[in-house]
Amino acid sequence: MRYRVKICGVTSPEQARAAAAAGADAIGLVFHAASRRAVEPAQAAAIAAALPPFVTTVGLFVDPDPSRVETVLQTVGLDCLQFHGHETAPFCARFGRPYLKAIAMGEGQDPRPVMEQHPDAQGFLLDSHGGGRSGGSGHRFDWQRVPDALERPWLLAGGLDSDSVRAALEHLRPYGVDVSSGVESAPGIKDARRMRAFVQAVRQCEVETDEQD
Repeated sequence: MRYRVKICGVTSPEQARAAAAAGADAIGLVFHAASRRAVEPAQAAAIAAALPPFVTTVGLFVDPDPSRVETVLQTVGLDCLQFHGHETAPFCARFGRPYLKAIAMGEGQDPRPVMEQHPDAQGFLLDSHGGGRSGGSGHRFDWQRVPDALERPWLLAGGLDSDSVRAALEHLRPYGVDVSSGVESAPGIKDARRMRAFVQAVRQCEVETDEQD
């Protein structure tokens, strides 16, 4: 078993290189102005250009105007889009990129109907946003509300760090994990040491899971 690791809210080329060196599979670039981790297209292009091969770039949007997404795509070579609002499946698919659909577990909803409504999604992100919270808040939702044996690939987000991720993986067995504030020294400032510790915790859990199986 190999869990995928996405580090979201990267705001500089240096952070991107450190995330890749730590072993991240993907980085997230936030294009939502209300976020403390928001980046502009030119800034995001410089960040993406700093990455080595085989690290996926994901652009995060929240109920955006279509022209905003198109402008970003003209400047940044994003591999994947991530939608965190109430976007419909046709909206998410219109840009010709694979996409992830975030599900606001902080609102207490069952993720399965959202998964059914987005048949073309590459995967889903179960996050603690909703209920007055936004992503990257450092809060976790009640993991007991994740249904058993979800049939679509999904990532866990919300309140994860190198200490809590182990319990999350042992309890839930997601396809991957998404971390933001849990590897920061300050909002928007990813810490190289914390990113290494996070990825190492995930990889150690993989080894122990394989031994148990």
